[in-house]
Amino acid sequence: MLPFVYRITKYDPAHRDERGHYTGAEDTVSDHGPVEEAYLTATAAFAEAAGIDQLEIREPQIGGFAHFGLEPPVHGYGLADLFPAGPAGFHDGALVQIAVGLELVRTMLRDNGAWCRLEAEGALTVHVGWDQYLYIGSNLPCETALARTRALGLFPERIGASPYDFAPDDAAYVQRPADADFGTRVHWTVSPHRAVFLKEVFATNASRWHRLTCDTIETVRSQLAPRSRLAVWSDLLTDVDKAVAALPDEGLVEIVREDEDGQITSTVVDETQFEAATSQLVGARSAGVVSMYSGEDLPLFTAVLPDSDGVLRARWQTEPTPGDRDWAFLKTLRRGQVVTGTVTIAGFGVTFVDIGGFTAMINLPELSWRPFNHPSDVVSVGQEVTAEVLGVDMVRERVQLSLRAVQEDPWPQMAQRIGQVVIGPVTKIVPFGVFVRIEDRVDGFEGLVHTSELDESSGDVVEVGNALTVKIIDVDLAHRRIVLSHVQALTSPADGWPGD
Repeated sequence: MLPFVYRITKYDPAHRDERGHYTGAEDTVSDHGPVEEAYLTATAAFAEAAGIDQLEIREPQIGGFAHFGLEPPVHGYGLADLFPAGPAGFHDGALVQIAVGLELVRTMLRDNGAWCRLEAEGALTVHVGWDQYLYIGSNLPCETALARTRALGLFPERIGASPYDFAPDDAAYVQRPADADFGTRVHWTVSPHRAVFLKEVFATNASRWHRLTCDTIETVRSQLAPRSRLAVWSDLLTDVDKAVAALPDEGLVEIVREDEDGQITSTVVDETQFEAATSQLVGARSAGVVSMYSGEDLPLFTAVLPDSDGVLRARWQTEPTPGDRDWAFLKTLRRGQVVTGTVTIAGFGVTFVDIGGFTAMINLPELSWRPFNHPSDVVSVGQEVTAEVLGVDMVRERVQLSLRAVQEDPWPQMAQRIGQVVIGPVTKIVPFGVFVRIEDRVDGFEGLVHTSELDESSGDVVEVGNALTVKIIDVDLAHRRIVLSHVQALTSPADGWPGD
């Protein structure tokens, strides 16, 4: 925040009531004449005093569906001839010379439909408010500019801050940058869906639509306006009648149309214009209807273009989608981090855990060091568990957890039992031998008795459930395998369960 902020108006402070409301005769609209020129001259004087010859456009806006100004709307929103590249040149971060900055101030004073903050970081800010209020902030007191302003017949007043200083809608919301991860995410989304639509917003209420396929992604990327807001939507409907049927009974919607030649246009209408707008969809290749009301229709995910150096300086905020909220949460996770969550599904192959509103997964081998038949033998739905983050996939938005990583590994202790003789039940018979459980617990470890290590001299047939005396002859920690011998156990005393 700059230390010197002045409210500059044509309203004499002597003509205000006890609540600060102006009671004089000055009109609240621009006179398009000497008073307006006085505002511009005062702005130029402050820029000169601060040593500024360029201003940066921040958070630009242009008129939308409704016009609330006291003056009639102007074609081009007052930007005509100011930006040779057209409205897309009126984007966040665009640098303009003071002369162009003054014309933007004129546009805002006249309420022609375009608005923005004009700033020189750390040195000067120019904000135009309702009813001909001008707010100028500076890092210097600018006494000469103040004197010039008074001489012009305007009234500068020192205040603490401009009411138009930027303030985020949600200070806790983290916007996704359109970085390499975002680009990979778009490629990954386009591949299975064949095509998606990208909405590029370069000023509030000013946007362009692009159809993204594997062949057009890079071309579209090169044409985007700097610092634009991006929203990725599912493909439009080729059944245009179905798109029309999606229109609500009333409300504000954006109707998107793709012509046969691939050109995409959109228009914002309400119920009074539905019939006229839908009649223009005849012959369209595809179409879509998007509600303009917060929370009703949400894109797959959104992002904001960073500057060429990779730094995200744009302060745009959009309504976060579920995908955006997931992304913001994923950015807080790191491999090796321990998290707590609630089991939502305990099924074959994978278990799902809710961690802070995001669903993470635990693959079967990561549930436990010990053997089990089904995930429900280890965890149950609704159970709170503590797990370690094994990996975070920012592109597919997946998190892998491990339950066993936060448990003590029992295998090293098992290795210390090499040479012991135990009695345990046969759990499984295979062509090359039998498996025997060597711990007195349901999830006890099992070892293999190879056919060559079975004593067949007695002629007894080994069956599942039979108690068998075995010797632990090897524990392979790398492959998590236990090797047993029945033959060698017969020459050693039993030292395990369930001996009598």
